[in-house]
Amino acid sequence: MAGARCRTAVGLGVVGAVCLLLAGCLLLAGPVIIKEQVLKNVRIDPSSISFNMWRDIPVPFYLTVNLFEVQNPQEVLQGAKPKVNQRGPYVYREFKYKTNITFHDNDTVSYLEYRQLFFRPDLSNGTEDEYIVMPNILMLGAAVMMENLPSFVKLLLSGALAGLKQEAFINRTVGEILWGYEDPLLDTINALVPGLIPYKGKFGIFVEFNNTNSGLFTVNTGMKNISQVHMVDSWNGLKKVNYWRSNECNMINGTAGEMWPPYMSPTSLEFYSPDACRSMTLVYEQSGEFKGVPTYRFVAPKTLFANGTDYPPNEGFCPCRQSGIQNVSSCRLNAPMFISHPHFYNADPSLVDAVEGLHPSREEHALFLDVHPMTGIPMNCSIKLQLNQYMKQVSGILQTGKIQPVVMPLLWFAESGYIDGSVLSQFYTNLVLIPSILDYLQYIFLGLSVLLIISAALMMMSQVSVPSIKEPYPPCWKGVGEKLPSVFT
Repeated sequence: MAGARCRTAVGLGVVGAVCLLLAGCLLLAGPVIIKEQVLKNVRIDPSSISFNMWRDIPVPFYLTVNLFEVQNPQEVLQGAKPKVNQRGPYVYREFKYKTNITFHDNDTVSYLEYRQLFFRPDLSNGTEDEYIVMPNILMLGAAVMMENLPSFVKLLLSGALAGLKQEAFINRTVGEILWGYEDPLLDTINALVPGLIPYKGKFGIFVEFNNTNSGLFTVNTGMKNISQVHMVDSWNGLKKVNYWRSNECNMINGTAGEMWPPYMSPTSLEFYSPDACRSMTLVYEQSGEFKGVPTYRFVAPKTLFANGTDYPPNEGFCPCRQSGIQNVSSCRLNAPMFISHPHFYNADPSLVDAVEGLHPSREEHALFLDVHPMTGIPMNCSIKLQLNQYMKQVSGILQTGKIQPVVMPLLWFAESGYIDGSVLSQFYTNLVLIPSILDYLQYIFLGLSVLLIISAALMMMSQVSVPSIKEPYPPCWKGVGEKLPSVFT
């Protein structure tokens, strides 16, 4: 009986030691193995798991557009405050894919990324055939650009605009406003000054947006330095742009806005946006989860579109108006165009007060990006921007009437998407579930090892008693003690 208990104690001790060894291996080797797999599979390399996701984005992206209809155009021409009504959303399924993928010897890869958009009436509140009254972007923009010309020249131009039947406001369909309509003014400009504007045949806010690429990006692959993976090396061959008035504002920083280097810190992230003609910095807001996957949420700081007075580093983006809007005329053919958050969210209150019908709110109009910090892969995002036009009465251009100076919202849009389906399942299994199981196993083995070793020790101690002359050693020690000198003899 005592021998059996002894063998059990020894067995428990051995199993406990094995569990302790396994716990130590998982504790030391587990994180190393996981990190090695993550670093291996986030590189831009055809053999990595994330390569296909990077090349042909499997995430369903949607472009949601909301237009601002002018409800009192005649009153605005007489100097009244504009009154707008938000129409939409008009939703488009967005497909993104990369072509001309070329790997270089300096640890970089170049590519062109194209986007295709398809209208989704089932997700939209309205059709592309609906008519909406909007500012005449071409005419009002041209008027402001001609403001400093001699008076007689402006009168001649005003007569020409009248001959072309140009008015300050137009009544067009959603499809025409977004994707283009024939305009005699466009034909006249192209005939008089060829190449002045990029529009040929039709003018539309997004006419150059569909079936086009965002420029030639060259980014780091991370093969030699994983901390640089996805970081932009150049855009259209440029290390920096020349739209702005300072080197800092012209710098091309961060990634192309699709992925970031792994093992992110909860501070900030940067990306270059060709649509905004600048690099943008988002700041960490909070940690959270998206369908079980841990994330860091990054949002736009209030200084993103602040003017140079309120935030001196933005002085290079000037000439500026109120905080909350950015002048993009320098990269939009000097047209008086501005970008902002929707409904002038986080902007100077005077911008909201100047237009009736705006209702900025954090819930509806703040942009965000939820990124898995271990891999740098976005799990859920919604990037929202508003396009605005500065318009006013221009003396000599009779079509501008008595329009009071105003930054007029034209539309706002959101590019949104999130990982779902089989991609999410694979992501969750490989990067959340398995590491969690390994993490839990090390503590399970550690707990078992402590329990088993303590149990074995207690069983061994229970066999120890004061030895007699006839039995100088406890039963568990027979065979061991007989080979040693006995202190009892």
